[in-house]
Amino acid sequence: MHATVIGGGISGLSAAHHLLESGARVTLLEAGRRLGGKLHTGSVAGAVTVDLGAESMLARRPEAVELARAVGLGDALQPPAVAGGALWTRGSVRPMPKGHVMGVPGDPSALAGVISPEGLARISEDGRLPRTEIGGGTDGAGGTDDVAVGAYVAERLGREVVDRLVEPLLGGVYAGDAYRISMRAAVPQLYEVARTERSLLAGVRALQERTAAAQRDAGPQGPVFLGIDGGIGRLPGAVAAWCTAAGADIRLGTPARGVLRGTGGPGPAWRVVTDDEVLETDAVVVAVPAGPAARLLAGQVPAASAELDRIEYASMALVTLAFRRDETGRLPDGSGFLVPPVDGRSIKASTFSTHKWAWVAAQDPSLFVLRTSLGRHGETEALRRDDAGLVELSLRDLEAATGLTARPVDAVVTRWDGGLPQYPVGHLDRVARIRDAVEAEPGLAVAGAAYQGVGVPACVADGRRAAERVLTGASLAQAGDRSE
Repeated sequence: MHATVIGGGISGLSAAHHLLESGARVTLLEAGRRLGGKLHTGSVAGAVTVDLGAESMLARRPEAVELARAVGLGDALQPPAVAGGALWTRGSVRPMPKGHVMGVPGDPSALAGVISPEGLARISEDGRLPRTEIGGGTDGAGGTDDVAVGAYVAERLGREVVDRLVEPLLGGVYAGDAYRISMRAAVPQLYEVARTERSLLAGVRALQERTAAAQRDAGPQGPVFLGIDGGIGRLPGAVAAWCTAAGADIRLGTPARGVLRGTGGPGPAWRVVTDDEVLETDAVVVAVPAGPAARLLAGQVPAASAELDRIEYASMALVTLAFRRDETGRLPDGSGFLVPPVDGRSIKASTFSTHKWAWVAAQDPSLFVLRTSLGRHGETEALRRDDAGLVELSLRDLEAATGLTARPVDAVVTRWDGGLPQYPVGHLDRVARIRDAVEAEPGLAVAGAAYQGVGVPACVADGRRAAERVLTGASLAQAGDRSE
């Protein structure tokens, strides 16, 4: 079987890897001049290699770790050197409160200092409030059994919990607005609590107790997150090298222009149009962002195309800064801090890379590397500035947060325009409609961050899922041809 994968991000590479493992012949088309999508390494100060995109992966979800090991990076997996983040809020960098689920506490007393006395009093009303129903939202195609995370938590615990805790935590993942983000898609644990419990606090405590019991039964737990020595951005190259060794034809600078059904009868079921040729293929995995996917599928799967076209994206920028270590003064301990939007700052987070990753610190002990992130869905003013302007915004906020007054010896600005898909209320219903329409076509599947998770493990899993779907669909179609 010949399968064509469109898109060379980690989802497409994962699909190609799984297809090759299953014995398929694979052609992978990538429109750009490099592979990896949001996984990308570069250098700062001419001496330190750093991640310029995603920098870690959830280790307790196994798919990305398994893929890294399968392509020879098992020995390079590395946990953060320091654990525990912080919040820059109310004028201070404060330790992140412990014992919460995406900002929702099991014990409200842990929030003292982050939440005002009035806010803490509002939280206590949760136990007396009637049940909050979670249905009645809309995804643009009618009602849906879903609710925005921010709306639900604000109704139960007050807006302060959302604005000071939920917003920065969700913003760090989606660069989105907690009052629009789907609870069912983004925080399924809270969704189950909301579906089954009257009190949010009581439900979170019960969830934490069940989780703790399961961890005790499972024995010692490994790290929650892992990185890769040399950067998560090494993963795409390692997967591509494995795929090439297994016989894959990987073509850079080769955008797909259309996906068409085959000519009918025995033979390849699909045709992929590029600028130079029409590839005949038994199966196609479309692993590109929603907008390009909508254009590719418009002619053959218009229902899916229309739904894909409605998925919105947020843009963001990462500013990586290198300082002389002896000029940084006393920076806070820990891996960095998040910034609630309500505080009106420009940056939404800062990661102290030299603290967080031993492999960064070891490259040049005379330098201290950190990065900031800017940009949220619907907030584009800061991103209109040039690179120098983003560096100055970052330095201004870093000084206010930590007292850092040194000038960097180098700065690298990485812009991810339309980089993060948004998961509004009803997102999973939309995904189901897209998948139903696409997968009604044997040998065709979609994959990527636009569907069921933006993290590296979720994207790897979605690529593998798409590979399984086209393998099954193409096999059924071929069996049908033989029986005719």
